Amino acid sequence: MADDLEVCRERVERMLAATGRPRETLVAEVPPNFGRATVEKLAVNAVMAGCRPDYFPVVLAVVEAACDPAFNLHGQSGTTNATSPLVIINGPVRGRLGVNCAAGVFGPGFRANATIGRALRLIMINLGGTKAGEISMSTLGHPGRYTYCIGENEEASPWEPLHVERGQPREASTVTLFPGEGPFIINDHLSRTAPQLVASLGWSAAGVWNHKSFPLYGHTLLVIGPEHAKTIGEDGWSKQDVKRHLFETIRRRARELEPGPDGAESGRLKSAAGSDPDALVPKFPSVEEIMIIVAGGTAGRFSAVVPGWMGGEIGAHPVTRPINF
Repeated sequence: MADDLEVCRERVERMLAATGRPRETLVAEVPPNFGRATVEKLAVNAVMAGCRPDYFPVVLAVVEAACDPAFNLHGQSGTTNATSPLVIINGPVRGRLGVNCAAGVFGPGFRANATIGRALRLIMINLGGTKAGEISMSTLGHPGRYTYCIGENEEASPWEPLHVERGQPREASTVTLFPGEGPFIINDHLSRTAPQLVASLGWSAAGVWNHKSFPLYGHTLLVIGPEHAKTIGEDGWSKQDVKRHLFETIRRRARELEPGPDGAESGRLKSAAGSDPDALVPKFPSVEEIMIIVAGGTAGRFSAVVPGWMGGEIGAHPVTRPINF
């Protein structure tokens, strides 16, 4: 599969020249068909996606992250859910390649975002076999299944960037893959303190999966807009403070979540609440399963929640990889 962009040997050779790795080097085997992703095959797909040669090291890191067993690309490729790998880029490479981290971050208009994300999807289709209606059985899908790639707006953040939080040097350039549904926009122009705003973000996210899905079974990504981040940061709250507040306060009583005409996930509810109908059940399974980045433009008090896929032993977990130039 391709997007009708011309593929010629000269363009593939220029792509290969952007990395010092031999063309026959095996980078990964792409689930679920476990096609052999050699450097050359990845270069072909990057050309088909419209990548510039200097994007290719990013594409290689993305594929390494996507094929890490912890990310469970196999499960994501065949699920009836709408999950798709979201690529988050951190570090100096954002400026060098023109990765959009600011206004319209989830939207069109930036070649790096569009083509790096598209390259991953073409690789999933052409090497992994993830074709809609065949292996990919998502009921609805979402637009991110065409391309889904953003940068973190580190310059507008009051906190450490994602890659530093995940153990990478600040000066490193990295990709983090998150198993995400489409972004749900949160509009709050009224909250003026950290407690107010974090509560607003949390209760907006409380409907993720469904309104009775307490606790979630997986990770959640909050993409906090710069104006919202500024409000929270100026009150002295760290990322960890935000996560802890969300975990501790976004809760509902077990009796409100019991199976019935409104539906509920009884097995998980029982394991979280036991037999106490007044037990307060958290929306988020743990502080560690809440991920936060700052992204978007500096005008407008908007943020977003990106629901994750399943977690635990059979699910998918975010994976970070350095970009090697």
